[in-house]
Amino acid sequence: MDTTQRTEPQRSPEQRRRELLEAADRVVLRDGPGASMNAIAAEAGITKPILYRHFGDKGGLYAALAKRHTDALLEALRAALDAPAERRKRVEATLDTYLAAIEARPQVYRFLMHPAEAGSQSEGGFDVGRHSAPLLRRLGEELAKVIEERVDLGPAGDRLARVWGHGIVGMMHAAGDWWLAERPCSRADLVHSLADLLWGRLAAAGDVAGGPRF
Repeated sequence: MDTTQRTEPQRSPEQRRRELLEAADRVVLRDGPGASMNAIAAEAGITKPILYRHFGDKGGLYAALAKRHTDALLEALRAALDAPAERRKRVEATLDTYLAAIEARPQVYRFLMHPAEAGSQSEGGFDVGRHSAPLLRRLGEELAKVIEERVDLGPAGDRLARVWGHGIVGMMHAAGDWWLAERPCSRADLVHSLADLLWGRLAAAGDVAGGPRF
């Protein structure tokens, strides 16, 4: 008897969506940018039209996977930023958290940032730039909030926090992308070098009075 079909009505939409995303994750870990809707549907034990019904197209599935992984990354970054350590150590821990995440799951990273490497644009008109740019913007905005809450940047601090948030994310993304492809140095060396680059005005800025430390 097909137990998948028998138990399908008992699942909530949220549970079924989570199961499909987990199946997609397994395929992405195996195939990276080459992960296809056909392979994901097969891994989930369903037909491709059912997968489309849940996510619309590959862009919808990508967006759902991006949110899933970005949520987890943001949680880890916040934990690094809020660790009981002096500021330089927390900056280094935050950089290392990002780099460790892309190093641990490079296929997921490449699927999210470089899906066109395997010709993914041919499937449902998928456009990497249209989907990856919002992911980076979200990371930038979230980091800006953390900076504004923790660092006293004086007048127009909210604007400067957004500049720094997006700038730091851009730096991490570009440096991490290059490092993951070429491995020119150890992760620890890259973290130390990037922290040196950031360690200018940030080192001299005070904490927000009564707010969380940075």
